[in-house]
Amino acid sequence: MASEGGGTIARWVPAGTMLAVSLISYIDRNTLALLAPTILRETGLSGEQYGFIIAAFSIAYCMANPVWGKILDRAGLRRGMTLAVSCWTVASVAHAFAGGLWSFAAARAALGFGEGATFPGGLRTVVQTLPEDRRGRGLAVAYSGGSLGAVLTPLIVTPIFLWWGWRGAFWFTGFTGLAWLGLWAVVSKRPEVRRVRQVAVSSTPGPRMRDRRVWAYICLYALGALPIGFVLYSASLYLAHPLGRSQAFIGKVLWIPPLGWEMGYLVWGWLTDRGLRKGGSRRESLRRMLTWCAVLSLVFALTPLVPGTVSVLVLMFLAMFAASGFLVLSVAYANSVYTADHAGLIAGVGAGSWSAAVAVMMPILGRLFDVHAYAAAFWIATAIPMCGFVGWLVLSREGGGGRRGRMIEERFV
Repeated sequence: MASEGGGTIARWVPAGTMLAVSLISYIDRNTLALLAPTILRETGLSGEQYGFIIAAFSIAYCMANPVWGKILDRAGLRRGMTLAVSCWTVASVAHAFAGGLWSFAAARAALGFGEGATFPGGLRTVVQTLPEDRRGRGLAVAYSGGSLGAVLTPLIVTPIFLWWGWRGAFWFTGFTGLAWLGLWAVVSKRPEVRRVRQVAVSSTPGPRMRDRRVWAYICLYALGALPIGFVLYSASLYLAHPLGRSQAFIGKVLWIPPLGWEMGYLVWGWLTDRGLRKGGSRRESLRRMLTWCAVLSLVFALTPLVPGTVSVLVLMFLAMFAASGFLVLSVAYANSVYTADHAGLIAGVGAGSWSAAVAVMMPILGRLFDVHAYAAAFWIATAIPMCGFVGWLVLSREGGGGRRGRMIEERFV
């Protein structure tokens, strides 16, 4: 097994390719969020209708994640990711032809279905191509494309919008999908990527909804990481309306909050691997780190109370940093109680549950924005991760997993 020099670098190529696909997926979905002030003004859509458009994406994304997870676990990465990215590339371009609630909702739903393969593909790639003691960092690399895409979207899409309008921006997102498919045609020829794992012979069962550990995982992922969705979809509206910032200004600064998300992936991924190398109780190590995430996330409630754009951006940065910790640590928890054969499904359940939470909450939070109840929206978005943390503490107790759960955890620590 190559472990030095060029071999080490080559080993990370598949994870790097998943970084690229998650980056593109978030450029696709964040283009609408970035340009929402302009699109809503030109199309006459309300904040509540915008919330329903986001919900259409989130519902489709929620349903598609476990579906793609099973497809990737059984049919393999090469064919599965090619099909998924082809689907969402077409859906992304379809936004350029939308003009109202139903057309935008249909395009977002199609995009959400295709992008449901993003994180199952990332986790599937990591567990299939990297040794166990590098998977925390591998997960951070593969998943961090999402946060990096959120950082880059304002910097890349704003000039395109200024030159060719918001419809031209969606043509650009379709081009990025085509470019990745060309890259994937080369990378997916690698033997470790082409290999199809025979999950049917797995000696341990995969996630089941009657298992308390699944609900513990969902609490952390869906509720703990909810501020990521809230900031992604609402930050531009908050900067535009109560703070009175222009679309051009928003495009110059909206990379700052997701930078916290990107840095969070790297920091929490490194801390997860460090905890694995030190040994000891996996649950206790996760509990300590999750406590820090929960405490840090509380500062988000101060957002409507602080003066000035800079303070708001800093608090959004911290909220996304803490939320990324919930995401990374939740996947580490799930991987400690289920075997690598079920990695795609694990990622699908997590991302799908997060999307379901976003689908439920965004119309509610959008309505609060319509009536200028910004403080209530931010307080709700702050309370939800705390509920997720408490839910995990209760559901992940050893009694919930039973003897089988303890045996699996002992094998992973």
